[in-house]
Amino acid sequence: MSKFNVAIVGATGYTGSELVRILINHPDIHISAITSESRKGEKFSDVHPQYRGIFEPVLVSIQDIPQYDLDLVFLALPHGVSMDFVKENHDKDFKIVDLSGDFRLSSRDVYESWYNKDHSFEPGFESAVFGSPELFRKRIAEAKLVANPGCFPTSAILALSPLLKEDIIVKDYITVDSKTGVTGAGIKAKPNTHFPVVNDNFTAYGVKNHRHTIEIQEIISKYANSEASILFTPHLLPVDRGILSTCYTKPNREINTEQLEKIYHDYYDNEPFVRVSKELPNLKQVRGTNYCDVFVTYDDRTNTIITIGVIDNLVKGAAGQAVQNMNIMLGLEETAGLTITPLQP
Repeated sequence: MSKFNVAIVGATGYTGSELVRILINHPDIHISAITSESRKGEKFSDVHPQYRGIFEPVLVSIQDIPQYDLDLVFLALPHGVSMDFVKENHDKDFKIVDLSGDFRLSSRDVYESWYNKDHSFEPGFESAVFGSPELFRKRIAEAKLVANPGCFPTSAILALSPLLKEDIIVKDYITVDSKTGVTGAGIKAKPNTHFPVVNDNFTAYGVKNHRHTIEIQEIISKYANSEASILFTPHLLPVDRGILSTCYTKPNREINTEQLEKIYHDYYDNEPFVRVSKELPNLKQVRGTNYCDVFVTYDDRTNTIITIGVIDNLVKGAAGQAVQNMNIMLGLEETAGLTITPLQP
């Protein structure tokens, strides 16, 4: 069987590196091209030295992409940059998985309000499918443009979706308290990710206005066909990778832990990358993998449902979920290239 040809646009970040780590062992995929405007002409291994002797193609320009015969393109580009590529190439034969936030939201107006950027390709909002396989698998299979979910939203959406779909909770006040590793901020150094700031420290950020708030809120509302309201606060952990989101909701009827666990098992036991955990999950249980570990319980003292979603932000929160979406879009086995054992310890 001949392999599908893919390109990765944007090689210098963590996401580009993780896409290569997964795809070089994918049985059905050939990486035809990887781009970098700042490092073109250099080898991929010059940018990511861990690939020396393993994978060393020369990086090309994004302008070279049309010369390749491609089945799918991954966009590992910053917010505000992917939209231009999609605008210029949406009529090409290849499919696109965009890992930026440029097409995750419902409209240009919502995007511009939360991202504080002008959007250059409004038709993309109509054609893009939100790439959460557990929620929208059938639509992903038919899509030409998939908006890969954000990392925080992935952990929260999977933790909350069964509660909203089954109409178990009060929808107008849902609290999502999330912690992330430093790689969530990207590969470029920033003052707040400087080692002396992060090490032996713990910080909240983006209070009240983090752009992932609206992504979580819109998607769970769409999935449940009912409007929800989210209070989301992210925190920066002194670790390199991983996200743990703890969600607090109020039931709208009598419920107990056993009933909740059954609902979550019914939703997720046939999902290849969601594991319903009896014990409290932690970051290292999913490190380096495409798994999301989910935990649910009911606290009768405060009448609160507590759900926890744990992912590796670079895999299920980015590159791994992108490959999962690619597999669905190309009609491949959904788990192909993604059966990776967690790194523990």
